[in-house]
Amino acid sequence: MNLIALQIKTSLDFEKNLTHLKALIKACEEDSLILAPELALSGFSYDRMIEASNFSLKAIEDIKALSFNKIIALTFIIKKDDNFFNTLYIFHNQEIVHTQSKVQLFPLGNELEYFSAGNKNDIKIIEINGIKIATLICFELRFPKLWEKVKGADIILNPAMWGLKRKDHYESISKALALVNQCFVIACNSADDNMAKGSAIISSFGNVIKDDSKEVIKTNFDLDEIKKTRRYIDIGLN
Repeated sequence: MNLIALQIKTSLDFEKNLTHLKALIKACEEDSLILAPELALSGFSYDRMIEASNFSLKAIEDIKALSFNKIIALTFIIKKDDNFFNTLYIFHNQEIVHTQSKVQLFPLGNELEYFSAGNKNDIKIIEINGIKIATLICFELRFPKLWEKVKGADIILNPAMWGLKRKDHYESISKALALVNQCFVIACNSADDNMAKGSAIISSFGNVIKDDSKEVIKTNFDLDEIKKTRRYIDIGLN
């Protein structure tokens, strides 16, 4: 299976963002796990929340249709009742197989003023084709207690809009997450001008594939490497 991080920019044009994302997804081979940055289709459009949430409904159907023999993950602005959530959707074989809303909202980005927090119990390991997958959304990467929720996963996803000034934090914590959990991490950050980029695919042994100049970061998933790492450096994850 291919692991792919789409390190893309988000414009003010929602439809343009969706068209570009769909083209990238279509270009990915079958049997790929594809992750887009946090709110890649809308950004944090605080002045357009209703518009963004309505657009999400269309985009979800479009992305779901592209998920035949692919796993696709990204977050959307979702409205439930009178509240807005930053919600991850994972699609596989044209089905929605998992959702979770961001639990730890970033106070420096005014997220607490516009979004409601998700349920911590929704952060969990799911299994697709025998592969255990879990997600922490952007700022959630910083919370050790949430690392316990994804312990034992084979792949941990982190869709992010992580600021440029904290680039080293993003890259360091992402690598630590892979090493501590002896798993693959797909760190997928925005390529917007004020964002850190730093998207990477990190193996269970800490090997890092990244390139800030590329939109598509790609490598092969190796379950045997995880098994070997956990066997020879046994910290109780077998």
